[in-house]
Amino acid sequence: MLKGKTILLGVSGGIAAYKAAALASDFVKSGATVHVLMTQNATQFVSPITFETLTGNKALVDTFDRNFQWNVEHVALAKRADVFLAAPATANLIAKFAAGIADDMLTTTFLACTCPKLVAPAMNTAMYENPITQRNLDTLRSFGMTIVEPGAGHLACGDDGKGRLPDPEVLKEAVIRALTPKDMEGLHVLLTAGPTCEAIDPVRYITNHSSGKMGYQTALAALRRGAKVTLISGPVDLPCPAGAELVPVRSAQQMLEAVLAHAEKADIIIKTAAVADYTPADPADHKVKKKDGDLSLALKRTTDILATLGGLKKPGQVLVGFSMETEDLLKNSTAKLEKKNADMIVANSLRTPGAGFGVDTNIVTLITKKGAEEQPCMSKYELGDLILTRAMALRG
Repeated sequence: MLKGKTILLGVSGGIAAYKAAALASDFVKSGATVHVLMTQNATQFVSPITFETLTGNKALVDTFDRNFQWNVEHVALAKRADVFLAAPATANLIAKFAAGIADDMLTTTFLACTCPKLVAPAMNTAMYENPITQRNLDTLRSFGMTIVEPGAGHLACGDDGKGRLPDPEVLKEAVIRALTPKDMEGLHVLLTAGPTCEAIDPVRYITNHSSGKMGYQTALAALRRGAKVTLISGPVDLPCPAGAELVPVRSAQQMLEAVLAHAEKADIIIKTAAVADYTPADPADHKVKKKDGDLSLALKRTTDILATLGGLKKPGQVLVGFSMETEDLLKNSTAKLEKKNADMIVANSLRTPGAGFGVDTNIVTLITKKGAEEQPCMSKYELGDLILTRAMALRG
């Protein structure tokens, strides 16, 4: 997603400048061209040589450096830039941005840029919370700039509070989102993900192998495209994508109730969750003790969430279900499309290498009323993005 992009990284004079080196390296590894612009104070924390080694480009500090090209460097860079990220941004740099001051290479180039601009504050908590700094940040927001909120914790100055520069992966995600077209802005996407756990007793439960990766990656793709995302998730070992509303559940019944509570406001509903078809009919309220011989467990059907949504679907709402099969993939999945009044079924076979539970890729067939469309092996993020595109087309 960053391959071929030109990123300008503005580094100002704070102890968090060392994190910018790791960030620059990550950008380069992702295929981006990175140009670093430093304030004079920043060079007291990290040498320009560090950034030059990592990026392969001269780190720019002095506006009047005589080792220049024929073009006006700050204007030439501004024209080539796809995104400008200031990280770390000190209170002083933020104040200059807000006032339109251009007195060095970094601020001059920033002012000349017309690309998306992101500012990541990093400073002492009292400085960050100072009304003047907050006013300056509000000014930048009013001009359409993105403020990457600082984290909270123990700061280099010894204080505890808000003001830490986010980790490089958080800043990288902010850049990716800034570069992603917002074709889903104003839409609400409801997603289910992961397994459900059906209690046998307070200790044991019935579940499946779903990791939740498909749903979480689809949620991330929707967020990057500007959608509001509600993610109803069974128990998984995955971080919630920043910006999503996470609704944690355990059982199929809890997932049903959560889905029905949010479905009315959703424009697109995508059910990636592997919901249990059966649940213990009479779960014990105490641990069932082990006895000699076999144990018989009575099971009852859970409510079919996809079919329930199909019966409640409002005009203009797109409903997408998943179908995991081990045989007769097209036949069974096409029947599911019609029976449950879905707009699209994403069908995959557990027997296909590179598809199914726990892996980072998937191989599926997209089934709509117009027919079946086989897809090549792709990452679950790429597939999630494709499903969203197809769902958008189904909205008309």
